[in-house]
Amino acid sequence: MKKLISRTFIAIATIAIFASVSYTNAQENVQDKAQPLIIEAQIKTSAVCDMCQSKIEKALKKVDGVQEANLNVDTKIATVKYESEKTDIDKLRATIAKVGYNADEVKADEKAYNKLPKCCKSEEVHKEK
Repeated sequence: MKKLISRTFIAIATIAIFASVSYTNAQENVQDKAQPLIIEAQIKTSAVCDMCQSKIEKALKKVDGVQEANLNVDTKIATVKYESEKTDIDKLRATIAKVGYNADEVKADEKAYNKLPKCCKSEEVHKEK
């Protein structure tokens, strides 16, 4: 009888140890595979043509943490998906402004705006300058 109790206790203890190790390893795998927080932002721009679209998307895609950047020329809205740990909405707006376009309330950089081709110069930016 003592042998049966002893063997049962050893078996239960062994199972408990393996279960604990497996649970710990599973937790570590979940933490290792944790995905960064992806934010989707929409930024109103002063873009007017396909060339503007290309220039803005290219600039945004160079920002560390940006996963996607798409500009709808008709609505003038840039939709950007980015990792919140690597960048933020203010940096994205500043990036757009640095290439010569308004970005929400951030005004276009004047020097960059003046270098844009004539077709890319928006009346709304021109009136504000």
